[in-house]
Amino acid sequence: MPQREKRSKKISLFVAIAMSLLPVVCSAEVIRVTGSEFTHKKVSESRLRSYVGFLCDSICAGRATGSKGAGEATAWVARQFRSLGLQTTVRSFRTATGAIGRNVLGFMPGANKEQYLIIAAHYDGLGRLDGKMYPGADSDASGVAAMLGVGAMMKEMVRIGKTWRKSVIFIALDGKNAGLSGSAALWKMLSEGSITDPTTGQPVRAGQVALMVNIDQVGSRLSPVRKDKTSYLIMLSAGPADYHRGALRKANERYAIGLDLGMDYYGSRDFTRMFYERVSDQKPFVENGRQAVMFTSGITMNNNKTWDSPETLDYTLLKKRIWLIFHWIERVI
Repeated sequence: MPQREKRSKKISLFVAIAMSLLPVVCSAEVIRVTGSEFTHKKVSESRLRSYVGFLCDSICAGRATGSKGAGEATAWVARQFRSLGLQTTVRSFRTATGAIGRNVLGFMPGANKEQYLIIAAHYDGLGRLDGKMYPGADSDASGVAAMLGVGAMMKEMVRIGKTWRKSVIFIALDGKNAGLSGSAALWKMLSEGSITDPTTGQPVRAGQVALMVNIDQVGSRLSPVRKDKTSYLIMLSAGPADYHRGALRKANERYAIGLDLGMDYYGSRDFTRMFYERVSDQKPFVENGRQAVMFTSGITMNNNKTWDSPETLDYTLLKKRIWLIFHWIERVI
């Protein structure tokens, strides 16, 4: 038999063996697809404006927990979650004043059905006070819009074959302005095992939450970390903080997003601790020793005012912040 023919048969045999093993290998491994800039197209400024516009509309009337307007916002968030292909559920709780709040949960299954990443933003606001409506555009319609933008990018990656290592729960929290009652109720449900993962039928417990990501006020450019750099983002974290910070810096550089990054609250240790540990929805997770990260663009003179309206936000900058948060999640999930 000629040498060339022998070599050809050996190659054919090798290919046949490799192809016969391929289904086994693929079924045993997580499909990994590297994220790239094409996902950026899933987030548009016009869509972000429409998200914020609805939540700030008179139909939502400021979204005070327990109000009719908050009910409109609850239903709207649930529809948005379903449009992202998330298996959606609404869980009610009672605040200290007796008002009924509602957290909206959307599940995105990952390869590991026993570990979860939570991505959260509160959707409630101050409502109407003394006959005046508080739209709450930056606080926190901007955070809800950012969460939905991240969800759209993650869904697009799933569409092309990505399998996330951890399962993801998107949560629109109610009750931030009612003593953080929504996040407290969420923690209680996790501790009791009363939240069921619809993809497995098993309870989701607090110890299975690997990381809680809270997005709270990310729409403004009015409180930059450095005065000469108004395209910025602040991340507050603890625990493996160097890892999270490093991952954010690398994503910012890798995708040329170009945001000025702050890793504390304007250089103040006391204010950093206050905003990270006490006054936002990651509080119960931090108190109970779970990893948590907060993204924000800081407090401005518009927050909790009647003029905190959609027109005051920077949607180009909000879009870039969403891109960076998504690419950071790609690295840490």
